[in-house]
Order: sequence, then C-alpha cells, then structure tokens
Amino acid sequence: MGIWDRFSTMFRSNLNDLISQAENPEKMLNQLIIDMKTQLGKAKQQVASAIADEKKLQADAEALRKQAEDWERRAMLAVQEGKDDLAKQALMRYNEALQGAQQLHDTWLQHRAETEKLKLSLRQLNDKIEEAKRKKNILLARAKRAEAQQRIQETMSGMSDKGAFESFERMAEKIEAQERKAIASAELHEEMEGDSLVKQFEALEYHGTADQALLELKRKMGVLPPGSADKAKQLGKGADDVHEAELLEDRGQADGTTHG
Repeated sequence: MGIWDRFSTMFRSNLNDLISQAENPEKMLNQLIIDMKTQLGKAKQQVASAIADEKKLQADAEALRKQAEDWERRAMLAVQEGKDDLAKQALMRYNEALQGAQQLHDTWLQHRAETEKLKLSLRQLNDKIEEAKRKKNILLARAKRAEAQQRIQETMSGMSDKGAFESFERMAEKIEAQERKAIASAELHEEMEGDSLVKQFEALEYHGTADQALLELKRKMGVLPPGSADKAKQLGKGADDVHEAELLEDRGQADGTTHG
C-alpha cells in the first residue's frame, strides 16, 4: 500500500471521527487542515528517505562499475606482462564487480520508479491540501447557511404551536378588560362626586342649543316666518336678552296699530 493509500485510509478514519463528534464546523475544518499538513510533513520525510536510498543505490552501482573497469584494466596489464595467472584473478574480480554493479543498477532502477511514484503521490497530496484550504471558506459558508436554515425551521416549528398565540390573545383581552374597568370606575366616580345641579343646567343648555339649531333649520327651510327666526337667535343669550327682544317686538306692534 502506497503512502497516498495509507494516508487516505487514515484520513477517512479521522474525518469520520471528527464529523461524528463535531459541534463547531469551523474548528473541525481547521483541525482537518492541520492534520493534513501533519501527514504531508510525514510523507515528505518518507519520500526524502526514499530519494536518499535511491541516490545511495545509484552511487553504489556506479562504484562497483568503476571497480569492474579497474579489474578489467589490471587483467589487461597482467596479460601484457605475460602473467596469465594474475590476469585470470583480475578477470574473476572484474566479473564479480560487474555482476554486483548490474544487480545494484537494476535495484536502483526499480527503486527510482518507486520513488517517482512517491513524488507523484506527494504532489497529489499537496494539491489536495491546497484544494481543501481553498474549499474551507466555502464549506464554512455552507455550514453557516445550513445552521441559519435549521434555526429558521426550528422557529417556524415553534410558531406552529398555538399556545404562544393563544396566550398573546388572552393577555390582550385581559388588558382590554382592565381598560373597560378603569373607564367604568372613572364614570362612576364622576357621577358620585360631581355637582348634580350643574349637570342639570348643562343638560338644559345643551337642550336649548339643540332647540336653537332646530329653529334655524326650520327658518332655512321656510317653515317659520322671518320674525320667528330673529326670536330664535336670542335663545342662546340668556333670559334678559329674550325679555328685551320681547319688549321691542311688543313696542313695534303697538306702533303699527297706532299708525293703522
């Protein structure tokens, strides 16, 4: 199992645990980013170790290849000097070094391929983390919208309960009843404490005003003679004014009779 597969398995496990225990989405997402970066750091260390091993294998293979070349050169020197025994021993060392160099070279090629895969996985992991960091704000906004929607739904569910509205109506009725009682109490107090004689005269004045308005209306309609209208205007001026108007009217009638 590669680094990326191991990281994905562990990340999904941690993610499920965090989601199941999450109460604060923002804190959870920040913690996930921190965990990703931690795993990225560990993965970088592993890839760095793999690259170092690859470099060592390459160096060891190159060193054995040089040894093989050296023994081959020595074997050629021994042949030139006519020392075939030394040439054979040098050739044996040459073959051993050459075989070792070839084996190390093959191992290095295989290890280099694995290292390249690790590098690719590391780049993918880094890209995933950068993408997660970019998406974090979007996820936080979605989480806040979801929370607001949930609160709205809870509020609407609470409003569907008629108990609150019924209590509100009962309180309104109670206040209105208190207002009616206060008005009735004030009226009763006024009736009990007021001057009855003054109230009787106020009633008469109001009645006189109504009579005066009635006479004025009849005058406009032509139901009353003109003299009655003048008399009607004097109704609201008091008893002395009415008496004076009557005297003037009688005097006028007497003068008319004398001249007639």
